[in-house]
Amino acid sequence: MKDLITKEAHFNHPIEKVWNAISKAEEISTWFIKADFKAESGYHYTFIASQKNDCVNITGVVIEATPYTLIYTWIVAHTEVETTVKWELEATDNGTRLYLEHSGISKYKGDTAIKMFESFNGGWAGCMTELSDYLKKLVNAG
Repeated sequence: MKDLITKEAHFNHPIEKVWNAISKAEEISTWFIKADFKAESGYHYTFIASQKNDCVNITGVVIEATPYTLIYTWIVAHTEVETTVKWELEATDNGTRLYLEHSGISKYKGDTAIKMFESFNGGWAGCMTELSDYLKKLVNAG
């Protein structure tokens, strides 16, 4: 069973704009999911699901929030399983490289682990697209 999902993307946007998009509640709420979130170590956050797409709330604790690394636990509602999400940003000559890692999925039992891995993997792929679209709109709007 694979235990690690990784995604990598390059954005033609300054690192600070990408950092704000992944670390500020008002921006996360625009491109991802409604968020009660602060990029502060120890902050207990909630991503608040909408009724569409059978989404459920996600909760956890911010473990690390240092420019430009963000790590938090990830607990899907109605489960007790704690996984970890890590975002790392790196400035490049023409923008920002983003690396995402979601680990600990094998903590789910049996077939649930496989289903969660597939769900998270597809979800993060969609998130990368949504984040890219959001950043493009942000730049074009400003």
